[in-house]
Amino acid sequence: MQVIPAVDIKDGRCVRLEQGDFTKEKIYYDNPLEIALYWQEQGAKILHVVDLDGAKDGWPQNMSLIKNIAEELTIPVQVGGGIRKAEVIEEYLNSGVFRIIIGTLALKQPKVVSELIDKFGADKIVAGVDARDNYVAVQGWLETSEKHVRDVILDLKDRGIETFIYTDISRDGMLKGPDFDGLEKLNALPDIEIIASGGITTEEHIQKLAEIGIDYAIVGKALYTEDLNHEKLWGE
Repeated sequence: MQVIPAVDIKDGRCVRLEQGDFTKEKIYYDNPLEIALYWQEQGAKILHVVDLDGAKDGWPQNMSLIKNIAEELTIPVQVGGGIRKAEVIEEYLNSGVFRIIIGTLALKQPKVVSELIDKFGADKIVAGVDARDNYVAVQGWLETSEKHVRDVILDLKDRGIETFIYTDISRDGMLKGPDFDGLEKLNALPDIEIIASGGITTEEHIQKLAEIGIDYAIVGKALYTEDLNHEKLWGE
């Protein structure tokens, strides 16, 4: 099991939200690069960065800051939030970003996904599937679609997506544990990789995810509140 620390950026600062609610914001660091470097120094092998302003507005709002993080770190950085055009993906990848997470674009323009896979490769494009009551939410979680999570994943798989980040919005930032049942069912689908996100708080949660076959887990708030001891996660 590999834990991936999350750095969510809003107004240029590292914050955490509860259930994606922009009115429930807690600022943890004024300089996201500082905490990104810290997680790397502590032993993280991958960093997960989200442009919350970009997710809400539909266009990257913190790109220069995120590009700087990718340039400064030596570990891979995956980025999401407001990435809805091929030229934005290309600019991020050229700056050293490891791979791109698409959400709203994948749901609203699924035909474009195959083109992105052909252009950049399946290893560079990840789909973020964020669920509210088993239906996929988009636009920075402000809009819930009528499309079921499983159907969306199967459709995107047919279009070339191999890796999916699944988040149960109701659990995100609540420190109450992930959607184990949902994750197990999705992970049983053939020929895809599911990355768990949302609500992961304890070592027991990490262990249970490993037991159901999940190899990667994105953790945010629990690391910042120290509910989860990172020193036990990443080694010496």
